[in-house]
Amino acid sequence: MASRVGGPGTTSGGDTKPRRPKGFSVGHKWTGFAGPPLSLTSKPLAPETWPAFAQLVEKHNGIFGGCWCISFHLTGNEGKHGAAAYRSMKRRLVREGRAHAALVFDGTKAVGWCQFGPTAELPNIRSRKAYENGLGKPPDWRITCFFIDRERRGEGIATVALGEALRYIAQLGGGTVEAYPEDYTNERTSNSFLCSGTLGMFEKAGFRKTRKIAMRRWVVARKIRPARAPLEAG
Repeated sequence: MASRVGGPGTTSGGDTKPRRPKGFSVGHKWTGFAGPPLSLTSKPLAPETWPAFAQLVEKHNGIFGGCWCISFHLTGNEGKHGAAAYRSMKRRLVREGRAHAALVFDGTKAVGWCQFGPTAELPNIRSRKAYENGLGKPPDWRITCFFIDRERRGEGIATVALGEALRYIAQLGGGTVEAYPEDYTNERTSNSFLCSGTLGMFEKAGFRKTRKIAMRRWVVARKIRPARAPLEAG
């Protein structure tokens, strides 16, 4: 039986180990969104949820020219590939447990996700040169991107996905989490510029600005306490 979504973890330290805890694949019902009732659940990206993830990507023609949410996994010397190759890469990483995301479901269909992972799993971030110029100790985790079904945007699904990603990080040992959102406050912009999330959304989730690395791009961080217990079995 699905349990309620817990709030994002509170501040503390903790070592991060990229492994799944017992019960990690169990879906959880979201009840924390203020607004019209939404029958949303979440599950982590895994071999069992790959078909739903792939269906959402294929609905949007591979996403952003066929990237298949792989670009943040790539290193600078890997070159460019086509959508078919990126699909294959992503599926392999999922099978190997080296691709993480909080998938949000409405019924059996995935309607969005928040991608996260250990720093080594997601080495390629935007404004990398400016980021590395001021880098101290690397974070334990990165949150790199969001994607929401074009028919469901504006419903708060990205906020749900972020909260669930933080909950999964807590289940995986917690630690320092970094993200790289955009600040377009009081400006209109294309959704394609907001794939890293908005600054306001992260600040509401307890993240603090640490430094600016582009005109509108910030590094934000938060520490997540390890969960006291694994997710409940269904």
